[in-house]
Amino acid sequence: MREYLLQLLETSGGDLTAEVIVLRLVVSAVVAAFLFLSYRLSHSGSIYSAKFNVSLVALTVITTTVMIVIGNNIALSLGMVGALSIVRFRTAIKDSRDTIYIFWAIVVGICCGAGDYLVAAAGSAVVFLVLLLFGRIRTDNRALLILRTARINEPKVESLIFQYFDRKAILRAKNTTEETTEYIYELNGKYLRKPASEMAAGKSITDAVYEIGGIEYFNIVMQNDEISG
Repeated sequence: MREYLLQLLETSGGDLTAEVIVLRLVVSAVVAAFLFLSYRLSHSGSIYSAKFNVSLVALTVITTTVMIVIGNNIALSLGMVGALSIVRFRTAIKDSRDTIYIFWAIVVGICCGAGDYLVAAAGSAVVFLVLLLFGRIRTDNRALLILRTARINEPKVESLIFQYFDRKAILRAKNTTEETTEYIYELNGKYLRKPASEMAAGKSITDAVYEIGGIEYFNIVMQNDEISG
């Protein structure tokens, strides 16, 4: 029994020729090109990272290489799992979709390394179409409206915010002192993009706020789910 287990651990699952190894690496590089193109088409502006895109191609080929080395050798597989378990990646993900591309690159590498070219091609084609169709969907940006004014203006400010945004303005904080009051409202970004003609009395929210008088500051801070690099 002991000899059988040792033989099982030492089995490499067959020798690969140089042609087969090169073929698997070439196929993985070709499929990785679709990852590169998909990432470029689905990302735009500041969230696009050329370095990350190139890293996806390299990750695909590297994973294929690892799979070729491991093959069906259980001992090498266990050793690789143990080696990778001590590695911790702390690179900030700028977009939640980047995680999809990382897993996509790894899966393609595994499929090509195992010689399952059809699975790699078919799966990549479907994922490519899905990301191409839905990759540009963005979470609607939110805005924080921060305003500080004299306490005597509290009724005017609250009435004005309600007049402009109705129930779409959510009061997140109200900080007061003996002389001043600070408001922090959360707004949907699209309400700030309305033309002045659609606003109350045809004025922008900024003009209407400063007409109250006694305003120390009035800030609008945009926030979204992206992490700046």
